[in-house]
Amino acid sequence: MQAPSTVTTSFSDLLAAAGEGARQLEGDGVLSLALPLTGRDPLALLSQLDQGDRFRFLWDSAPGLCLAASGRCNSLELSGPRRFELAQRFSAVSLGRLAAPQPCPPLARPRVLLAFSFFDSPLQEGEGVPGVQAVLPRWQLSRQGRHCWLRLQRSLGGEVSARSVAEELWEQAARLAQLPADPNAGQGDAPGPAILERSSWQQGYRSVVERGLELVEAGDLRKLVLAVRQQLLLAHPLDPLQLLAQLRQRQPGSCRFLWQRADGPALLGASPERLLTVRQGQLRSDALAGTAPVGPNAPQLMHSEGPARTRAGGGGHHRGAAAERPVPPAPPPSPPGPPRATGAPAHPHHRRPGGSATPGPGGGPASHPGGSRSAAAASHGSPAQPRAV
Repeated sequence: MQAPSTVTTSFSDLLAAAGEGARQLEGDGVLSLALPLTGRDPLALLSQLDQGDRFRFLWDSAPGLCLAASGRCNSLELSGPRRFELAQRFSAVSLGRLAAPQPCPPLARPRVLLAFSFFDSPLQEGEGVPGVQAVLPRWQLSRQGRHCWLRLQRSLGGEVSARSVAEELWEQAARLAQLPADPNAGQGDAPGPAILERSSWQQGYRSVVERGLELVEAGDLRKLVLAVRQQLLLAHPLDPLQLLAQLRQRQPGSCRFLWQRADGPALLGASPERLLTVRQGQLRSDALAGTAPVGPNAPQLMHSEGPARTRAGGGGHHRGAAAERPVPPAPPPSPPGPPRATGAPAHPHHRRPGGSATPGPGGGPASHPGGSRSAAAASHGSPAQPRAV
């Protein structure tokens, strides 16, 4: 790839950009620097990134946008009914304290990563997933088409200077450039670990289905969504990246995702549906199951791409429409102080995704901080997948 003339391609240019960013911050804030790379695959290189506290994130809609992230610069974790509002404020505050002095395409912009649970708070005190997790990552590797960028974000202060950030990014980019295009080539075809034991679920599921049908037929319920949890004992630990590589091969029309902190559980999967996409100030969403036609654009409901994607991915059938409208401007910040962000410039800290310059399915630009999350909350009260702002 031939980088545009305005793109940083030499260390002296990078050092100059770092100095400019430090002057903008006046010594207090997050310096965000980026470099273009040639022919790199974020999924293949995620395991090669310095993970710091071992936070890992992947949003893979290749051949569309593919974004990998590792480590934490700032982060937030909370529960409660105001989680969407506070996640938005964290995103605005994080990006407001950030200086990104270099020109770069939208795919390479700084992003705040967000993950929401189905419930406002964990079902049991001290256990379960918090209502929202937000992370401004330390490392960000993004690719769309043939264009790929590596970004580093560090809080200035102490031993972290503008020059040290520039040097760290330059050395990491040089190291990644020396690696094979796919250091894990072939892992998509490698067999997974053998299953030694598996829990039984069929009998309990049948009884729930029978009871659900009784309630629907009696008119007590209009819709019922059932799920099954199964526990598997494997011969050896499962590598999430190997599974994601296999999902990319076997379900190419899906969007694959990963959210993992430390050595804890990994949330990963492949979704055929698009919740929303923001591009050039326009928000587009596929109507999900249960959407009813309302308003003058109701006939569009029958022409949504959502059902086709769902069927291709093995999901249930539903009819939906693609709705497109301008994204409303973000409301001004409210008077109370911002939520506390955990800084982790030199040591590990925190957890999950929040929003600002993110890649929802399709990758929204960094300049749309507010409206997309409000729309997400309205269209799906509890988004379950991680997403990036």
